[in-house]
Amino acid sequence: MHPGPAPPDHAVVQRLRGAGCVFAEEEAVLLVAAARDPRELSRLVDRRVAGTPLEQLVGWAEFCGLRIAVAPGVFVPRRRTGLVVREAVALARPGAVVVDLCCGTGAVGAAVAAAVPGIDLHAADVDPAAVRCARRNLPGVPVHEGDLFAALPGELAGRVAVLTANVPYVPTAVIPLMPPEARDHEPRIALDGGADGLALVRRVVADAPAWLAGGGAVLFECGEGQTGTAVDVVTTAGLAVRVVTDDDLGATVVVGRRP
Repeated sequence: MHPGPAPPDHAVVQRLRGAGCVFAEEEAVLLVAAARDPRELSRLVDRRVAGTPLEQLVGWAEFCGLRIAVAPGVFVPRRRTGLVVREAVALARPGAVVVDLCCGTGAVGAAVAAAVPGIDLHAADVDPAAVRCARRNLPGVPVHEGDLFAALPGELAGRVAVLTANVPYVPTAVIPLMPPEARDHEPRIALDGGADGLALVRRVVADAPAWLAGGGAVLFECGEGQTGTAVDVVTTAGLAVRVVTDDDLGATVVVGRRP
């Protein structure tokens, strides 16, 4: 029989708990496993107490049952984004072109590909650090660097069946109020959605119809209070709109489908 995980280091737990880490015991186990020696463990704990995201310290995040590599300075995939994956999987079919736009680590694309083998997956991000990280998580998948659709090969126009866009949707004025592990350690470009949080949504949705195949869909998250505006943006682009919510995940996803 294989031994189970080592019990959490009591001193580490106490330090993490004192810093306000809600899941101090679980975090302590992961930090101990990631450290090669006590000195490195001490450095990792110091950085965690100072607010560095746990996922950036241990080098990975759990997302939809997958272990996703995470690099310093790259947006950490959120559990709530699993709702985007769930809706995308319901629409994707083997052989279909699927695009993970604003891909960050590539977590959404990886999860959809794991659930629907045989899709023709492409990913893209404007941040070079995110592109490098996504290429680690999506071996063999084209990961393009550039601003939204400008990053994609032109031959994908009119052929995309499922377009997931993990765009930032935090209003600029709210950024200073975010937890420090996001505000201070993740790229501003992955958080800031402009004055009302929907600036990138507008850009994606306006251009999406030219890239979607007939019946193709664009999917993105938004805040609960942004839903009405997001729906108007999608209908203005000539797409049929559907809103999906999941209270357990605290997530709202808007789906716009081309006729």
